[in-house]
Amino acid sequence: MHPDLAFEVWSGERQRRSEDVLDRALTFPDDTSAALVDAMRYAVLGGGKRVRPLLAYAAGELAGADPAAVDGPAAAVEMVHAYSLVHDDLPCMDNDVLRRGKPTCHVAFGETMALLAGDALQAHAFAALVRGGHRDPGDACALLAQAAGAAGMAGGQAIDLAHVGVAMTLPALEQMHRMKTGALIRAAVRLGAACGRPFAPDETAALDAFALAAGLAFQVVDDVLDVEGSAATLGKTAGKDAAQNKPTYVTLLGLADAKRRAEALRNDAHAALAPFGAGARRLHEIADWIAQRSH
Repeated sequence: MHPDLAFEVWSGERQRRSEDVLDRALTFPDDTSAALVDAMRYAVLGGGKRVRPLLAYAAGELAGADPAAVDGPAAAVEMVHAYSLVHDDLPCMDNDVLRRGKPTCHVAFGETMALLAGDALQAHAFAALVRGGHRDPGDACALLAQAAGAAGMAGGQAIDLAHVGVAMTLPALEQMHRMKTGALIRAAVRLGAACGRPFAPDETAALDAFALAAGLAFQVVDDVLDVEGSAATLGKTAGKDAAQNKPTYVTLLGLADAKRRAEALRNDAHAALAPFGAGARRLHEIADWIAQRSH
């Protein structure tokens, strides 16, 4: 497991590994629509931080899993994430034109093909999961479906769209982001961990607490960067939330308090991992990376 590797080296290896796994997963027979395949590969490959695959690999390492066993779950959560970005960027939702430093999928391929690419990515995510290293593929599929569906990511996006120009309390905002962002992050951790040794209920609860704190920290930092960052550094449109009059941690708390909230959530993530000792090193490092990132 190379426990002595610096985080930059370890994460770079896992990012390259997930890229190779996704490349293979998105290779199709010659009779498959070339336009659809091109749109799918455009949406997934060659960009992104791969936060969710990194979390899956780190949780798998904590559980003593071989990285090869985590490849399927890591690819699955990233394909679901990528499909959500393709659909979120569509004119009927956020109507964005820049993602990962390049034109959004619907700008490059048209709205119809982008919609189909997102649909297909969601379907192929479950195929990757079933072929992966989870002990119970049925449970894995149910977990990912719940994370992506009405009680998770899609439901959170619906709440987000319904509150453009509408005030939200901090608890309501956090609940929205537990669904929109946190549910898939929790699924990445859970699915990676399930590729190794079984966890006791209290250990699973600790992983869930870590994922909740890390997921909210990710969103708080996103809101801060939307104010402080530029399109060049973020790879996506800066200032979009303010332009669309969306409630964010910055609009509710102010910039300084939003930064303090991110730091508090980072500390919560670290505290949740206390039962695992040194074995959770990579998850600790990812929590720091999430809170300190600049894009």
